[in-house]
Amino acid sequence: MEIIFHRYGSICEPDIMEAFQSLGLTVIEEDAEIYQKSIEPEKRISMLAEAILTHQTSFVFSINYFPYISQVCERLHVLYLCLSVDCPVLELFSETIRNGCNRIFLFDYEQYEQIRGENADNIFYLPLGANVARWDQVISGLLEKYPSVQQRYLYDVSFVGSLYTEKSPYQSLPLSAFDRGFGDGLIEAQLKLPGLSLIQEALTPSFLAALKKASPETFSVMPDAFQNIDAYIAANQLLGMRISELERIRTLNLLAGSFPVDLFTRSDSSHLTGVRVHGGVSTHLEMPEVFFRSKINLNITIRSIQTGLSQRVWDILGCRGFLLSNYQAEIPEYFTIGQDLDCFENAAELKEKVAYYLAHDERRQGIASRGYETVKEKHTCLNRVLSMLQTVFTSSDP
Repeated sequence: MEIIFHRYGSICEPDIMEAFQSLGLTVIEEDAEIYQKSIEPEKRISMLAEAILTHQTSFVFSINYFPYISQVCERLHVLYLCLSVDCPVLELFSETIRNGCNRIFLFDYEQYEQIRGENADNIFYLPLGANVARWDQVISGLLEKYPSVQQRYLYDVSFVGSLYTEKSPYQSLPLSAFDRGFGDGLIEAQLKLPGLSLIQEALTPSFLAALKKASPETFSVMPDAFQNIDAYIAANQLLGMRISELERIRTLNLLAGSFPVDLFTRSDSSHLTGVRVHGGVSTHLEMPEVFFRSKINLNITIRSIQTGLSQRVWDILGCRGFLLSNYQAEIPEYFTIGQDLDCFENAAELKEKVAYYLAHDERRQGIASRGYETVKEKHTCLNRVLSMLQTVFTSSDP
């Protein structure tokens, strides 16, 4: 079976591609976008169509959803599979998601519920997973290098990821004092309510109009949306990014006042106090070492992921790291809290649990070990690819 794998540079691509290949599929990489970021849309379409027609293509696959791929596949009567790994992905609101060729897999159940009705037979829920085999190769080398527990740990509390300072345009918008105050009030209210999304419903028509006037380009990215998504964009792209920025900065500053905290990021970290800031880390070599050599790995989920589990969750556990995450509604679906990982719901609980786990090595290490075994047994990338293929090939052709 031959498949076209569209690549644009997502860090998730190699793991899914490897899973396809391990099942005996022949993977033809369509990777022009990696090397030609400014390639014209018409050229992209013609190159993809040529690749499909040149090979005996069973389906086209991509990480995240691309409307133009769906359109090409619809015209050529070829299946299009995609796995969403980010949120928000505004392209999911394109009218093209209604195409019969699509087989769309979403990792956030709340998002799945919101859009499944647009193509009910062809939109599915599927959580993310970890390439445990890849991480095992890295970790086995680290175990040889650091055979004792005393040698293993280099960091007490660590966080790997963006602070969203570079992705949060809200602060620079030219808003009136009234609108700025209203927006800041919404942000602060949302920060006090983990687990509950209130921003989109709380937006007033006048405030939404002010945001559109201040940043018209932000709201013009999806002209073919099947519904008006202005409120969704405002809540998730503008205010949501600011909320995630503040939440991560405040959380790290809070912990750094009491514990050694290490941050690995390419974001502007000038608002942090007492945090040891490192640069970004390479995904396949440096990141797993940080996860493995940290006593506590933090996960602070971006607010636009409403119920689902980010890739960080699966990778920390797949690297045998101990995970302390903000609570997400889908965590109990896959893990036992307190046995595979642990969660916090507010700042006070977070500080309390950090102190506890730094003082209780054996319990922390036992939880990390069980979390790893759970992911290795049930939640690998291969598990997910098998689920996709079983789902797709029990349905009819487009």
